[in-house]
Amino acid sequence: MTQPDGFKVAGKENWVCKLTKSLYGLKQSPRQWYKRFDQFMKGQRYTRSKFDHCVYFQKLQEGTFIYLLLYVDDMLIASKSKVEIERLKTQLNLEFEMKDLGKPKKILGMEIWKDRAHDRVSLSQKQYLKKVLHQFGMNEHTKPVSTPLASHFKLSAQLSPSTNTEREYILQVPYSNAVGSLMYAMVCTRPDISQAVSIVSRYMHTPGKGHWQAVKWILRYIKKTVDVGLLFKQDNTLGKGVIGYVDSDYAGDLDKRRSTTGYVFTLAGGPISWKSTLQFTVALSTTEAEYMAITEAVKEAIWLQGMVKTLGLVQEHINVYCDSQNAIHLSKNQVYHARTKHIDVRFHFVREIIDEGKICL
Repeated sequence: MTQPDGFKVAGKENWVCKLTKSLYGLKQSPRQWYKRFDQFMKGQRYTRSKFDHCVYFQKLQEGTFIYLLLYVDDMLIASKSKVEIERLKTQLNLEFEMKDLGKPKKILGMEIWKDRAHDRVSLSQKQYLKKVLHQFGMNEHTKPVSTPLASHFKLSAQLSPSTNTEREYILQVPYSNAVGSLMYAMVCTRPDISQAVSIVSRYMHTPGKGHWQAVKWILRYIKKTVDVGLLFKQDNTLGKGVIGYVDSDYAGDLDKRRSTTGYVFTLAGGPISWKSTLQFTVALSTTEAEYMAITEAVKEAIWLQGMVKTLGLVQEHINVYCDSQNAIHLSKNQVYHARTKHIDVRFHFVREIIDEGKICL
Protein backbone atom coordinates (compact mmCIF):
# COMPACT_ATOMS: atom_id res chain seq x y z
CA MET A 1 0.00 0.00 0.00
CA THR A 2 1.10 3.62 -0.35
CA GLN A 3 2.92 5.13 2.59
CA PRO A 4 0.47 6.91 4.94
CA ASP A 5 0.83 10.63 5.63
CA GLY A 6 3.18 11.33 8.51
CA PHE A 7 5.08 8.06 8.04
CA LYS A 8 6.70 8.60 4.65
CA VAL A 9 10.41 7.78 4.47
CA ALA A 10 12.47 10.73 3.29
CA GLY A 11 13.89 10.16 -0.15
CA LYS A 12 11.69 7.11 -0.71
CA GLU A 13 8.28 8.76 -0.96
CA ASN A 14 7.43 6.78 -4.10
CA TRP A 15 8.04 3.44 -2.37
CA VAL A 16 5.15 1.31 -1.10
CA CYS A 17 4.67 -0.77 2.04
CA LYS A 18 4.53 -4.57 1.89
CA LEU A 19 1.67 -5.82 4.07
CA THR A 20 2.16 -8.71 6.48
CA LYS A 21 -1.60 -9.13 7.04
CA SER A 22 -4.88 -7.96 5.51
CA LEU A 23 -6.23 -4.52 6.33
CA TYR A 24 -9.84 -3.37 6.37
CA GLY A 25 -10.96 -2.34 2.91
CA LEU A 26 -8.83 -4.71 0.88
CA LYS A 27 -10.45 -7.11 -1.57
CA GLN A 28 -9.42 -10.22 0.36
CA SER A 29 -10.17 -8.82 3.85
CA PRO A 30 -13.72 -10.26 4.19
CA ARG A 31 -12.43 -13.71 3.27
CA GLN A 32 -9.57 -13.47 5.75
CA TRP A 33 -11.97 -12.39 8.49
CA TYR A 34 -14.30 -15.29 7.76
CA LYS A 35 -11.44 -17.82 7.82
CA ARG A 36 -10.30 -16.42 11.18
CA PHE A 37 -13.81 -16.58 12.63
CA ASP A 38 -14.41 -20.05 11.21
CA GLN A 39 -11.20 -21.32 12.82
CA PHE A 40 -12.29 -19.93 16.18
CA MET A 41 -15.78 -21.45 16.05
CA LYS A 42 -14.43 -24.86 15.13
CA GLY A 43 -12.00 -24.55 18.02
CA GLN A 44 -15.01 -24.10 20.32
CA ARG A 45 -16.43 -27.40 18.97
CA TYR A 46 -19.11 -25.80 16.85
CA THR A 47 -20.15 -27.43 13.59
CA ARG A 48 -20.43 -25.39 10.42
CA SER A 49 -23.56 -26.15 8.42
CA LYS A 50 -22.87 -27.84 5.09
CA PHE A 51 -25.84 -26.01 3.60
CA ASP A 52 -24.96 -22.50 4.78
CA HIS A 53 -21.39 -21.79 5.84
CA CYS A 54 -22.50 -18.81 7.92
CA VAL A 55 -24.54 -20.99 10.29
CA TYR A 56 -22.78 -22.68 13.22
CA PHE A 57 -24.41 -24.98 15.73
CA GLN A 58 -23.63 -27.22 18.67
CA LYS A 59 -25.78 -29.94 20.20
CA LEU A 60 -26.16 -29.53 23.96
CA GLN A 61 -26.37 -32.29 26.55
CA GLU A 62 -30.14 -31.98 27.02
CA GLY A 63 -30.68 -32.58 23.28
CA THR A 64 -31.28 -28.95 22.32
CA PHE A 65 -29.05 -26.80 20.14
CA ILE A 66 -27.31 -23.46 20.20
CA TYR A 67 -26.95 -21.61 16.89
CA LEU A 68 -24.82 -18.72 15.69
CA LEU A 69 -25.73 -16.93 12.45
CA LEU A 70 -23.02 -14.77 10.90
CA TYR A 71 -23.38 -11.98 8.34
CA VAL A 72 -20.00 -10.29 7.78
CA ASP A 73 -19.41 -9.01 11.34
CA ASP A 74 -23.03 -9.03 12.54
CA MET A 75 -24.31 -12.13 14.28
CA LEU A 76 -27.30 -13.60 16.06
CA ILE A 77 -27.19 -16.29 18.75
CA ALA A 78 -30.21 -18.49 19.44
CA SER A 79 -30.78 -21.22 22.02
CA LYS A 80 -33.24 -22.33 24.68
CA SER A 81 -30.38 -22.21 27.20
CA LYS A 82 -29.50 -18.70 28.38
CA VAL A 83 -26.46 -20.16 30.14
CA GLU A 84 -25.04 -21.45 26.85
CA ILE A 85 -25.75 -18.13 25.15
CA GLU A 86 -23.82 -16.25 27.84
CA ARG A 87 -20.99 -18.78 27.63
CA LEU A 88 -20.64 -18.28 23.88
CA LYS A 89 -20.77 -14.48 24.21
CA THR A 90 -18.01 -14.66 26.82
CA GLN A 91 -15.87 -16.80 24.52
CA LEU A 92 -16.39 -14.37 21.64
CA ASN A 93 -15.54 -11.34 23.78
CA LEU A 94 -12.31 -12.97 24.92
CA GLU A 95 -11.26 -13.59 21.32
CA PHE A 96 -12.63 -10.54 19.48
CA GLU A 97 -13.49 -6.94 20.29
CA MET A 98 -17.27 -7.11 20.21
CA LYS A 99 -20.33 -5.19 21.33
CA ASP A 100 -23.34 -6.96 22.85
CA LEU A 101 -26.57 -5.28 21.75
CA GLY A 102 -28.77 -7.48 23.93
CA LYS A 103 -31.97 -9.11 22.74
CA PRO A 104 -32.33 -8.81 18.96
CA LYS A 105 -34.70 -6.09 17.84
CA LYS A 106 -33.23 -5.23 14.47
CA ILE A 107 -30.65 -6.70 12.10
CA LEU A 108 -29.73 -5.76 8.52
CA GLY A 109 -32.68 -3.40 8.33
CA MET A 110 -35.15 -6.06 9.47
CA GLU A 111 -37.16 -5.43 12.62
CA ILE A 112 -37.75 -8.44 14.89
CA TRP A 113 -40.93 -8.59 16.95
CA LYS A 114 -41.73 -11.36 19.44
CA ASP A 115 -45.06 -12.22 21.02
CA ARG A 116 -44.16 -14.83 23.62
CA ALA A 117 -47.73 -15.00 24.97
CA HIS A 118 -48.96 -16.35 21.62
CA ASP A 119 -45.67 -17.98 20.48
CA ARG A 120 -45.28 -15.72 17.46
CA VAL A 121 -42.34 -14.02 15.78
CA SER A 122 -42.49 -11.52 12.94
CA LEU A 123 -40.00 -9.81 10.65
CA SER A 124 -40.69 -6.52 8.90
CA GLN A 125 -38.88 -3.58 7.29
CA LYS A 126 -41.24 -0.77 8.18
CA GLN A 127 -38.56 1.83 8.93
CA TYR A 128 -36.47 0.89 5.90
CA LEU A 129 -39.47 1.08 3.57
CA LYS A 130 -40.51 4.47 4.97
CA LYS A 131 -37.04 5.77 4.10
CA VAL A 132 -37.36 4.32 0.60
CA LEU A 133 -40.76 5.96 0.10
CA HIS A 134 -39.39 9.31 1.27
CA GLN A 135 -36.31 8.98 -0.95
CA PHE A 136 -38.40 8.51 -4.09
CA GLY A 137 -41.00 11.17 -3.40
CA MET A 138 -43.86 9.03 -2.10
CA ASN A 139 -45.36 11.55 0.34
CA GLU A 140 -48.73 11.93 2.08
CA HIS A 141 -50.32 13.09 -1.19
CA THR A 142 -49.40 9.86 -2.98
CA LYS A 143 -52.38 7.65 -3.72
CA PRO A 144 -51.78 4.08 -2.44
CA VAL A 145 -52.83 1.01 -4.45
CA SER A 146 -53.84 -2.53 -3.45
CA THR A 147 -51.90 -4.65 -5.97
CA PRO A 148 -48.11 -4.92 -6.53
CA LEU A 149 -48.52 -4.42 -10.28
CA ALA A 150 -51.79 -3.78 -12.12
CA SER A 151 -52.82 -5.92 -15.09
CA HIS A 152 -52.80 -2.95 -17.47
CA PHE A 153 -48.99 -2.77 -17.33
CA LYS A 154 -47.74 -4.56 -20.46
CA LEU A 155 -44.01 -4.03 -20.08
CA SER A 156 -41.65 -4.79 -22.94
CA ALA A 157 -38.49 -3.49 -24.59
CA GLN A 158 -40.68 -1.47 -26.97
CA LEU A 159 -41.25 0.99 -24.11
CA SER A 160 -37.53 1.81 -23.98
CA PRO A 161 -36.54 5.34 -25.09
CA SER A 162 -36.50 5.88 -28.85
CA THR A 163 -36.01 9.67 -29.02
CA ASN A 164 -33.48 12.04 -27.48
CA THR A 165 -36.24 13.68 -25.43
CA GLU A 166 -37.19 10.34 -23.90
CA ARG A 167 -33.53 9.49 -23.21
CA GLU A 168 -32.97 12.83 -21.49
CA TYR A 169 -36.08 12.28 -19.36
CA ILE A 170 -35.05 8.82 -18.19
CA LEU A 171 -31.54 10.06 -17.30
CA GLN A 172 -33.18 12.21 -14.62
CA VAL A 173 -35.05 9.23 -13.17
CA PRO A 174 -33.47 7.13 -10.34
CA TYR A 175 -34.70 3.90 -11.92
CA SER A 176 -31.89 1.54 -10.88
CA ASN A 177 -31.77 2.98 -7.34
CA ALA A 178 -35.51 2.47 -6.88
CA VAL A 179 -35.47 -1.08 -8.23
CA GLY A 180 -32.44 -1.93 -6.09
CA SER A 181 -34.15 -0.59 -2.96
CA LEU A 182 -37.29 -2.59 -3.73
CA MET A 183 -35.22 -5.67 -4.45
CA TYR A 184 -33.64 -5.62 -0.99
CA ALA A 185 -37.09 -5.53 0.61
CA MET A 186 -38.23 -8.32 -1.71
CA VAL A 187 -35.32 -10.56 -0.74
CA CYS A 188 -35.70 -10.00 3.01
CA THR A 189 -39.37 -9.75 4.00
CA ARG A 190 -41.62 -8.99 1.01
CA PRO A 191 -42.31 -12.04 -1.17
CA ASP A 192 -45.52 -10.36 -2.30
CA ILE A 193 -43.59 -8.00 -4.60
CA SER A 194 -41.26 -10.67 -6.06
CA GLN A 195 -43.03 -11.00 -9.38
CA ALA A 196 -43.46 -7.25 -9.85
CA VAL A 197 -39.82 -6.46 -9.02
CA SER A 198 -38.66 -9.32 -11.24
CA ILE A 199 -40.46 -7.75 -14.20
CA VAL A 200 -39.19 -4.18 -13.76
CA SER A 201 -35.63 -5.39 -13.14
CA ARG A 202 -35.48 -6.80 -16.69
CA TYR A 203 -35.22 -3.27 -18.09
CA MET A 204 -32.43 -1.86 -15.93
CA HIS A 205 -30.19 -1.19 -18.96
CA THR A 206 -32.74 0.78 -21.03
CA PRO A 207 -35.76 1.76 -18.93
CA GLY A 208 -38.48 3.87 -20.46
CA LYS A 209 -41.22 6.09 -19.09
CA GLY A 210 -43.66 3.17 -18.98
CA HIS A 211 -41.20 1.11 -16.94
CA TRP A 212 -40.75 3.99 -14.50
CA GLN A 213 -44.52 4.27 -14.11
CA ALA A 214 -44.56 0.58 -13.13
CA VAL A 215 -41.85 1.13 -10.51
CA LYS A 216 -43.82 4.03 -9.03
CA TRP A 217 -46.89 1.78 -8.91
CA ILE A 218 -44.93 -0.73 -6.81
CA LEU A 219 -43.87 2.09 -4.50
CA ARG A 220 -47.51 3.14 -4.14
CA TYR A 221 -48.33 -0.46 -3.19
CA ILE A 222 -45.55 -0.39 -0.60
CA LYS A 223 -47.04 2.81 0.80
CA LYS A 224 -50.32 0.99 1.44
CA THR A 225 -48.65 -2.15 2.87
CA VAL A 226 -45.65 -0.66 4.67
CA ASP A 227 -46.54 -2.59 7.86
CA VAL A 228 -46.69 -5.98 6.12
CA GLY A 229 -44.03 -8.52 7.05
CA LEU A 230 -43.43 -12.20 7.77
CA LEU A 231 -45.23 -13.94 10.64
CA PHE A 232 -44.19 -17.27 12.13
CA LYS A 233 -46.16 -19.07 14.82
CA GLN A 234 -45.83 -22.24 16.82
CA ASP A 235 -49.02 -24.15 15.99
CA ASN A 236 -50.09 -27.26 14.10
CA THR A 237 -48.48 -25.99 10.89
CA LEU A 238 -45.02 -26.34 12.46
CA GLY A 239 -45.39 -30.11 12.69
CA LYS A 240 -45.95 -30.32 8.95
CA GLY A 241 -42.45 -29.01 8.34
CA VAL A 242 -41.48 -27.25 5.13
CA ILE A 243 -44.22 -27.03 2.50
CA GLY A 244 -43.68 -25.79 -1.05
CA TYR A 245 -45.93 -24.23 -3.68
CA VAL A 246 -44.88 -23.76 -7.30
CA ASP A 247 -46.51 -22.22 -10.37
CA SER A 248 -45.65 -20.58 -13.66
CA ASP A 249 -47.23 -18.37 -16.24
CA TYR A 250 -46.93 -19.21 -19.92
CA ALA A 251 -45.03 -16.97 -22.34
CA GLY A 252 -45.59 -13.97 -20.10
CA ASP A 253 -42.45 -12.20 -21.31
CA LEU A 254 -43.54 -10.08 -24.28
CA ASP A 255 -40.01 -9.76 -25.68
CA LYS A 256 -38.78 -13.36 -25.92
CA ARG A 257 -41.99 -15.20 -24.99
CA ARG A 258 -40.34 -16.97 -22.09
CA SER A 259 -42.33 -18.08 -19.05
CA THR A 260 -41.87 -17.12 -15.40
CA THR A 261 -41.15 -19.56 -12.56
CA GLY A 262 -42.57 -18.75 -9.15
CA TYR A 263 -42.34 -20.71 -5.90
CA VAL A 264 -42.64 -20.22 -2.17
CA PHE A 265 -41.79 -22.49 0.76
CA THR A 266 -43.33 -22.07 4.20
CA LEU A 267 -42.46 -23.19 7.71
CA ALA A 268 -44.40 -22.45 10.90
CA GLY A 269 -47.06 -20.67 8.87
CA GLY A 270 -44.72 -18.15 7.23
CA PRO A 271 -42.65 -18.02 4.02
CA ILE A 272 -38.96 -18.87 4.37
CA SER A 273 -37.89 -19.06 0.72
CA TRP A 274 -39.41 -17.60 -2.44
CA LYS A 275 -38.49 -16.73 -5.99
CA SER A 276 -39.92 -15.30 -9.18
CA THR A 277 -37.63 -15.55 -12.17
CA LEU A 278 -37.70 -15.75 -15.95
CA GLN A 279 -37.09 -19.24 -17.32
CA PHE A 280 -33.95 -19.80 -19.39
CA THR A 281 -35.66 -21.35 -22.40
CA VAL A 282 -38.93 -20.91 -24.26
CA ALA A 283 -41.58 -23.44 -23.21
CA LEU A 284 -43.74 -24.88 -25.98
CA SER A 285 -46.75 -25.49 -23.73
CA THR A 286 -48.11 -24.68 -20.30
CA THR A 287 -47.14 -28.20 -19.20
CA GLU A 288 -43.51 -27.59 -20.15
CA ALA A 289 -43.50 -24.25 -18.33
CA GLU A 290 -44.91 -25.89 -15.18
CA TYR A 291 -42.46 -28.80 -15.51
CA MET A 292 -39.46 -26.48 -15.66
CA ALA A 293 -40.85 -24.52 -12.71
CA ILE A 294 -41.18 -27.73 -10.69
CA THR A 295 -37.52 -28.50 -11.36
CA GLU A 296 -36.40 -25.16 -9.92
CA ALA A 297 -38.66 -25.60 -6.88
CA VAL A 298 -37.37 -29.13 -6.24
CA LYS A 299 -33.77 -27.88 -6.30
CA GLU A 300 -34.66 -25.39 -3.57
CA ALA A 301 -36.59 -28.05 -1.64
CA ILE A 302 -33.55 -30.33 -1.52
CA TRP A 303 -31.44 -27.52 -0.06
CA LEU A 304 -34.13 -26.60 2.47
CA GLN A 305 -34.46 -30.22 3.53
CA GLY A 306 -30.79 -30.28 4.44
CA MET A 307 -30.92 -26.85 6.05
CA VAL A 308 -33.80 -27.64 8.42
CA LYS A 309 -32.11 -30.93 9.29
CA THR A 310 -29.14 -28.86 10.44
CA LEU A 311 -31.56 -27.00 12.72
CA GLY A 312 -32.80 -30.26 14.23
CA LEU A 313 -35.99 -30.67 12.18
CA VAL A 314 -35.78 -34.02 10.38
CA GLN A 315 -38.21 -34.24 7.47
CA GLU A 316 -38.30 -37.41 5.37
CA HIS A 317 -39.76 -35.63 2.38
CA ILE A 318 -41.06 -32.18 1.49
CA ASN A 319 -44.50 -31.76 -0.03
CA VAL A 320 -44.49 -29.51 -3.09
CA TYR A 321 -47.87 -28.47 -4.50
CA CYS A 322 -48.48 -27.70 -8.17
CA ASP A 323 -51.78 -26.94 -9.93
CA SER A 324 -50.87 -28.69 -13.20
CA GLN A 325 -51.82 -32.38 -13.27
CA ASN A 326 -50.04 -32.82 -16.61
CA ALA A 327 -46.77 -31.50 -15.18
CA ILE A 328 -47.15 -33.71 -12.09
CA HIS A 329 -47.72 -36.82 -14.24
CA LEU A 330 -44.75 -35.88 -16.43
CA SER A 331 -42.55 -35.53 -13.33
CA LYS A 332 -43.54 -38.94 -11.98
CA ASN A 333 -43.52 -40.86 -15.28
CA GLN A 334 -40.12 -42.19 -16.41
CA VAL A 335 -41.49 -43.37 -19.77
CA TYR A 336 -40.01 -41.78 -22.90
CA HIS A 337 -42.34 -39.37 -24.73
CA ALA A 338 -41.77 -38.00 -28.21
CA ARG A 339 -43.44 -34.75 -27.17
CA THR A 340 -40.93 -34.15 -24.37
CA LYS A 341 -37.72 -35.42 -25.96
CA HIS A 342 -36.54 -31.85 -26.65
CA ILE A 343 -36.63 -30.85 -22.96
CA ASP A 344 -33.15 -30.42 -21.53
CA VAL A 345 -31.80 -33.27 -19.40
CA ARG A 346 -31.26 -30.84 -16.51
CA PHE A 347 -35.02 -30.63 -16.01
CA HIS A 348 -35.50 -34.41 -15.90
CA PHE A 349 -33.51 -34.85 -12.68
CA VAL A 350 -36.75 -34.08 -10.82
CA ARG A 351 -38.00 -37.55 -11.79
CA GLU A 352 -35.12 -39.20 -9.96
CA ILE A 353 -35.64 -37.07 -6.87
CA ILE A 354 -39.35 -37.92 -6.73
CA ASP A 355 -38.61 -41.60 -7.37
CA GLU A 356 -36.22 -41.62 -4.39
CA GLY A 357 -38.96 -40.22 -2.17
CA LYS A 358 -37.12 -37.03 -1.20
CA ILE A 359 -39.90 -34.87 -2.62
CA CYS A 360 -43.62 -35.58 -2.73
CA LEU A 361 -45.32 -33.73 -5.58
